Amino acid sequence: MRDLSPDVERLAINTIRTLAIDGVQKANSGHPGAPMGMAPMAYALWTRFLRHAPTRPGWPDRDRFVLSAGHASMLLYSLLHLTGYDVTLDDLKSFRQWGSRTPGHPEHGLTAGVEATTGPLGQGFANAVGMAIAERRLAHEFNRPGHDVIDHRTYALASDGDFQEGISSEAASLAGHLVLRKLIVLYDDNHIQLDGPTDMAWSEDVLARFDAYRWHTSRVEDGNDVAAISAAISAAHRDARPSLIAVRTHIGFGSPNKQDSQKAHGAPLGPDEVRLTKEAYGWDPDAQFLVPDDALDVFRAAIPEGEALVEEWEARMSRYTDAFPAEAAELRRRLARDLRDGWDAGLKTYAIGEDFATRQASQQAIAALAEPVPELFGGAADLSESNLTDIKGAGDFEFELAGRNLRFGVREHAMGGVANGIAYHGGFIPYAATFLIFSDYMRPSVRLAALAGLHVIYVWTHDSVGLGEDGPTHEPVEHYAALRAIPNLWFVRPGDANEGAAAWALAMERQDGPVALALTRQKLPTLPGTGELARNGLRRGGYVLRPASLEAGGGVPSVILIATGSELQLAMGAAEALEAEGTPARVVSLPCWERFDAQDEAYRESVLPRAVAARVTIEAGVSLGWERYAGDAGAILGIDHFGASAPAPTIFEEFGFTVDRVAGVARQVVRGELRGRVPTLRGGHS
Repeated sequence: MRDLSPDVERLAINTIRTLAIDGVQKANSGHPGAPMGMAPMAYALWTRFLRHAPTRPGWPDRDRFVLSAGHASMLLYSLLHLTGYDVTLDDLKSFRQWGSRTPGHPEHGLTAGVEATTGPLGQGFANAVGMAIAERRLAHEFNRPGHDVIDHRTYALASDGDFQEGISSEAASLAGHLVLRKLIVLYDDNHIQLDGPTDMAWSEDVLARFDAYRWHTSRVEDGNDVAAISAAISAAHRDARPSLIAVRTHIGFGSPNKQDSQKAHGAPLGPDEVRLTKEAYGWDPDAQFLVPDDALDVFRAAIPEGEALVEEWEARMSRYTDAFPAEAAELRRRLARDLRDGWDAGLKTYAIGEDFATRQASQQAIAALAEPVPELFGGAADLSESNLTDIKGAGDFEFELAGRNLRFGVREHAMGGVANGIAYHGGFIPYAATFLIFSDYMRPSVRLAALAGLHVIYVWTHDSVGLGEDGPTHEPVEHYAALRAIPNLWFVRPGDANEGAAAWALAMERQDGPVALALTRQKLPTLPGTGELARNGLRRGGYVLRPASLEAGGGVPSVILIATGSELQLAMGAAEALEAEGTPARVVSLPCWERFDAQDEAYRESVLPRAVAARVTIEAGVSLGWERYAGDAGAILGIDHFGASAPAPTIFEEFGFTVDRVAGVARQVVRGELRGRVPTLRGGHS
């Protein structure tokens, strides 16, 4: 810990503040107040405690810092620039502008040193919990006596808004239960939010809440007292629990007219107030983006210090490699995100006559992947016995046991954010499971995983009205369309066990974004052809499962039946019925629209030739979106209303999802008598 004079520390802190003020003012947009109040605690953490390496931002054993209060992004960008990351002064000047590396909220992968994409409040907090989980699990796997190659902390800076969001309550409860002692959260307790004082909507004792979560808590009464903040962080290091440090700050600190007011929250101070504030700091009021040499020297000490930390870690890794060569090679592979050779050799091929729910095929895929893919790590939101997601014999992740099965409890929102944090950390492929209907509870985290390009796998079972007796509260109908609307999310709805195994292979191979598997509760027949075609066909998003009988001679089918999931069997049965009466029918399995749409035009034309206008799409969900594949002359068989409580076969029959109905619709389409959305036989829910 460096011993600096109060004047130099004040200069360094005010440099953070004025850079944030100037960045927001130049952009004429942003949040200046929070960085102004947070600057002392950020200074204390970044110059006295955070183990990081600005010239090696991806160093595996670095401490993680998550700005959960992502609206205060100029605080983080200023710190990154000052400490020597690849963030220039020009980057700060282009804050919130087109093409800049300093967007309005931090984005992982865009800006060096940004550990997580944050801004939607509470998400960064949950990400930090996931990072702390990943650190413990990775240390458990690879550290050996006398060889601690994984040993770092996770810090987060959170706001009152973070703690008002429900996701933080879920994540904090889980973190306390798991006793994540290397997680330390600094709370910007400034008593102000966008609409005004926090007490207009909030009167709880936050520290008492975290005490109840079994956290170590402390309070710093003066947010400008660097020594007190440092002492609180040191005490947190010594405690065996996760820690929350509430620091009483003042939003817009130093602004004569806007300090402690919501006016400093989400808008520039304005030229006159900027001048007055800088004068209050003893700053040159005419200087913009000023970085005094003495302040820069304080921050840039992070460069040699970080390089020394990396050098020391690499020496530890060298000794570790000598003592445990196999473990060292495995750790490097994991951190490089490479899969082992032959990782998919155990995935099963199913024969006709073997009937399995696709959730059962998923369970068998997880079992087959568990040994060759040790980085597979995750669990369910209190539904593992329904989702079938446990890794058998791998133990649970608990306080003193670092097994591979995470017990999230009924905390879907936190589960999504924690899974993202595990992915951000590295060394794992996280998966998270619940019923498809409850993907709604984790949607914000799913969206951020897609935005940040995180390799997270979602195992969402009970994927349709086919779950039956639980009724419309638990039967997803709008969810396929809603999830397909998220850019960069691959939504996969396999139609039998072979497609289920292939879906897991696709999910494992993807590196640049999340994959969602929508799986059935009910058993499905193994369909002819999927054993040979599913792996490559599903990888491409869609494929011809059953050519029309005349296609071998170069003919063109009269109708194309397109389906996903449990309805694929209906398309196969209807095709057989149509061909028995002389109507050649092709069946296309289209389990992943995103992958299919990404194929070249020649492949898409080979599967869905434009020359065949007669098409029928079959899926037990809302019809929205299917028009792109049905075309102007095709028909869409969907469910544009809520489901019902009854045995699954009854529901499908009552709603008209039968082989006879599909064949009948196809006949009408071929004759030109029907096009567009086809009503179900009985609308509404009973």
